[in-house]
Amino acid sequence: MSAEGAASTQREPGLLGQVVVVIGGSAGIGLETSRRARAEGADVVLTARNPERLQEAAADVGAVTTAAFDATDAAELKRFFDGLADPIDHVMVTGPGPSYMPLLEMDADQVLHALGDHAVLALEVARNAAGKMRPGGTLVFMGGTGGRKISRQLGIVPAATAALPPLAAVLALELAPVRVNLIAAGFVDTPLSASLLGEGLQARRDELRATLPIGHVVGPEDVAALAVHLMINTSVTGATYDIDGGQQFVSG
Repeated sequence: MSAEGAASTQREPGLLGQVVVVIGGSAGIGLETSRRARAEGADVVLTARNPERLQEAAADVGAVTTAAFDATDAAELKRFFDGLADPIDHVMVTGPGPSYMPLLEMDADQVLHALGDHAVLALEVARNAAGKMRPGGTLVFMGGTGGRKISRQLGIVPAATAALPPLAAVLALELAPVRVNLIAAGFVDTPLSASLLGEGLQARRDELRATLPIGHVVGPEDVAALAVHLMINTSVTGATYDIDGGQQFVSG
């Protein structure tokens, strides 16, 4: 193939000239999404709670700017978006981690937080980001496949995650032409998973490798690839995409 022919087959980066905001971008899925968005030509804005880890992540991906704050604090979140130069194109929200406490051991405040944190965060991000976003941009939220299965081990997680697909769909209608999509993940091998499982992490990895139809454990880079695809594909909105390697179809 001639040099001219080879050049003509090269794909232009899918997010070239676009701005991607990653809320919870200092580790795991958020960090991998930032890396992939940068590889697709985007300018990346990173936020996280921990300033030190945030700066390390920003240096890693070459973020254009950062902001250290608690995204579940509505006032802080509003202040962040108010201070952003517009327009922006995409917002990825990784959200707070799940709570696996037995239901009867939870007090009222814990139940409210477990049920509301993801939904309230999604609503507050949508409310504050929409006015700065270009048409066709997207909000990408993280949920889980836990809403499909009831077990003592999952506790309140099924109830908390089951609310997110219809919420994303309604937001997609209200915010159009801004798009809204949800990623429902199973187990993902992230630092958060490591902190939740502790010494049981390796046993969980081994179990999933042996039982998942895909034969390997889902990693943050797998979720990041899906998140960036949802940013690039302008025909997708109001959808929930599972990424669990078939975990919901097998035991465990």
